[in-house]
Formats: sequence, structure tokens, C-alpha cells
Amino acid sequence: MTKKINVLYIDDEDNNLNSFKAALRRDFKVYTALDAEEGLSIAKTREFEVVIADQRMPGITGVEFFERLVKINPDPIRILLTGYSDISSVIDAINRGEVYRFIDKPWNLEQIKNAIINAAEIYYARKELKEKNERLEKLHTEMNQFVYSLSHELRGPLMSISGISKLAKMEVSEPGIIEYFDMIDSATLKLDDFIYKMLDFYRSTKIENKVVAIDFQGIFDQLIKDYKLKWDLSTIDLSFDVSQDEPFFSDESKIRVIINNLFSNAYKFQKEAGSRWIRICIKTNGNKAYLEIADNGIGIEEKHQSDVFNLFHRATQRNVGSGLGLYMVKESVEQLKGNVVLKSDVGIGTTIQVNLPDLSSN
Repeated sequence: MTKKINVLYIDDEDNNLNSFKAALRRDFKVYTALDAEEGLSIAKTREFEVVIADQRMPGITGVEFFERLVKINPDPIRILLTGYSDISSVIDAINRGEVYRFIDKPWNLEQIKNAIINAAEIYYARKELKEKNERLEKLHTEMNQFVYSLSHELRGPLMSISGISKLAKMEVSEPGIIEYFDMIDSATLKLDDFIYKMLDFYRSTKIENKVVAIDFQGIFDQLIKDYKLKWDLSTIDLSFDVSQDEPFFSDESKIRVIINNLFSNAYKFQKEAGSRWIRICIKTNGNKAYLEIADNGIGIEEKHQSDVFNLFHRATQRNVGSGLGLYMVKESVEQLKGNVVLKSDVGIGTTIQVNLPDLSSN
């Protein structure tokens, strides 16, 4: 290490302090104190990588000193010197004073030098980790703000384009021009759906659970209202069974991600012709919730069924999916400590079941 390690040594015997300082001053910056109060006072004013204290001191013991030091400054690595073998004191030191190491007196010069160097390495590693965690926390906060700000700034102009396009179509009758506006509407809808997907992706993979009381009926009603604005559901036979007789606690945004992506897939991968239906069942039972979405769509080939929950995997050549939907379902379910089961037959349809535990006790 190029930087000299700052060491604070507390001992009630002046001779011990002098010999310690004389032996180690060339290797370390050594500060000494004759009692615990003086040691605590010094520790408040300077950064120390290592603090060493004798166990037997008048007033308070070394363990009691470390216990007080932890409340003032928990960062220095603590070493306890003891001149007697007392296992109860050692256990006390580890539990109460969070001591890194204890050394028998009289101490050996090389032993204590190595102990100080090793303790300082731990100090610097912890400090670096703490700084990295603080930077990560800052980046996480900034990313949250960026994602939501970006989505808002993008969706605003998109909604304006879509609204103007709809108004413009009311003013013209020429089929060619109407077709152009239909293309604009299709493109804005696709981009808006992609923005929603990115938000869902971020919610399902990057944000910790925020446990609240879940109103499944309210969530479902709002999602269906949104779907009817986006898609023509008149050609599909929809069946809903939402039953919740007791409180259930989980992360609402992740549950929305699960339902939204499962319903979206059920709608997008319908057959081109013939009768089409989607069945949705949501029930709570005790401390569990059960969600099932079934359809009679095109189905998924068996060879793809083990991979459909992987990122960007597509089980069909239809250019309607991003390859994110089922991946986000799996990530959300796992973060909610649940499980998901897929059953599908080509040309018959797909059923996906999700089981979630109540998170109120976690």
C-alpha cells in the first residue's frame, strides 16, 4: 500500500503506548490514547483504518469501548488485545464490539503488523464496495427518473400524432389518402406499444417489489378498458372470472405486467379464421392467488415451449411480437416468488397458469 495506514491504539499503560508507537511508527501513522474517552474523542476527528484496544482498562473494557465506537464510526476495523484467555470476553467482543480479530498480549511485532495490514485491506475493500453501492443507488434512481420521463416525453407527441391523424381522416374521402393515415395510425400504435413494453420490461426486471393491497377486479377492469381502445375485441368471445373474497398483497405493477402480456399474447396469436375465444380466470384462496389465461389460438410447437420464456425468443414467424412478453412474465413471477406453467398444442390453443403467494409476511 502506498498510503500509510492510520492506526489508533488505546491502552491505559503508558509504556505499552510508547513501545507500540516506537515499533510501528515507520510503517503506520500511529495515534495513541490512554483511556476510552480520549480514544473516542480522537476517533471523532480523524479517519482511521484500524483501531486497536486493550481489553482490560479502567472505567470501560475494550469490548465496551468498541461498542461505543461502532455507534460513532462503524467503519474502522477493530482489533482487541487481551492478556488472558477468557473465551466469554472473546465471544462478547465479536458479538457486541464487532471485533475483527483478537491478539494475545504480549504481542509479537510481525503478528501485529500483519494483522494491521490485513485489517486495512478489509477496510479499503469495504470502503470501495460502499462507494460502488452508493453510485449504483444513484444510477438506479436516475434511471428510474429517466425511464419515466422518456416514456412521458415520447408518448405525448405520439398521442398528438394519432389524434391529428384521426381528425384528418374525417376531413378526407379519397381512399389513397385514408390509407396513408391508416399507416400512420398503425405505426404510432406499434411505437406506443413498444414504449409500454419497455416500461413493463423495466418494472419487471429492475425495480424491487412494492407490496400493496391488490384489487384484481380493479386492475383487470382498467386493463380491459385500455385493450378496447387499442384493439378490436368484437370478433373474440371473451370470458372473465375474477373472484377475490379476501385481501391479497403483492406488487401491483408486476401483476399488471403479467396480466397485460398474457392477454396481449392471447389476442395477437389468434387464428386467422373461425371461432376465437379467450378465457381469463383470477382467484384468491387463502394466501395464494391463481391466474389463468387460455385461448384457442395458433398454439406453440413443443420444441419451442421450453424456450418461450427466454429473452427475445419467438415461437412463430408472425411479425407481431417483440420476444419480450413471456420473458417479462417469467421475471415478474419469479420476483413475486411464484411459478408459471405453460400448456400448448399447435392449432388448438395455449393455457398459461400463474401461482403467486401473498407477500404481506415477507
